[in-house]
Amino acid sequence: MKRLGAHVSIAGGIENAPLNARAIGATAFALFTKNQRQWKSPPLQPASIEAFRRNCAEGGFEMRHILPHDSYLINLGNPDPLKLEHSRAAFIDEMQRAAALGLELLNFHPGSHLNLSTPDECLRRIADSINIALDHSTGVTAVIENTAGQGTNLGNRFEHLAALIEMTNDKSRIGICLDTCHLFAAGYDLATADAAAETFREFDRVVGMQYLRGMHLNDALHPVGSRLDRHACVGKGKIGLDAFRLIMQSPAFEEIPLILETPDSDGWAEEIRMLYGLQ
Repeated sequence: MKRLGAHVSIAGGIENAPLNARAIGATAFALFTKNQRQWKSPPLQPASIEAFRRNCAEGGFEMRHILPHDSYLINLGNPDPLKLEHSRAAFIDEMQRAAALGLELLNFHPGSHLNLSTPDECLRRIADSINIALDHSTGVTAVIENTAGQGTNLGNRFEHLAALIEMTNDKSRIGICLDTCHLFAAGYDLATADAAAETFREFDRVVGMQYLRGMHLNDALHPVGSRLDRHACVGKGKIGLDAFRLIMQSPAFEEIPLILETPDSDGWAEEIRMLYGLQ
């Protein structure tokens, strides 16, 4: 079964996320477990954790279909030792918060070298950061999100993702989330069914489909290879519907969270219905 949803709000308490997902007809969802613009947040309270788990169960959401995202402030490849230590501590906290909620995944952007080190050195720092976080947490898979390649961000090439997996000690707790807008912006064509199929075949050759743990379904405002991370509603950007139809019809994308991060949250319920209609 295809598990579709969106990145929903936790306003009023994290236990509201599954309620918000259910309201749009989702069968999966994404969320932040704290304010994504702050380094520190109060610890999760037992009552909120219990209510979150109860609302997930009552909404029919399995933990493997929920894809939390870490803070945007974290840079696991930061060349500055003190800032890197700060990011690593925050990432460990994110992994532990996910574990406390009973979640199985944590989605994160790999990191940036900030023109202060080589890309290879940065990838090594990111991998070391992942290994440290896995050593300080249990039960949660670290899910690397591919990037559009803006600025000095790494993760825009499949080879970057493969290198990070190779340097991760526990291969059972590492995975990938593919964002379709980021793929397109990074130069991987999705504008036709044939092009999309070839992009996913290349991902399988370089990284391996067995590592795919989730996807962000976003159209793109700018042409292929723009390296601009600008999302559009599905079917209303430069990608069009063919790639999303392929995803909805292919067995390769069964039972993983397929998450909308499109700009019109009021239209998410309709986008979900439209995507299911492509099957």
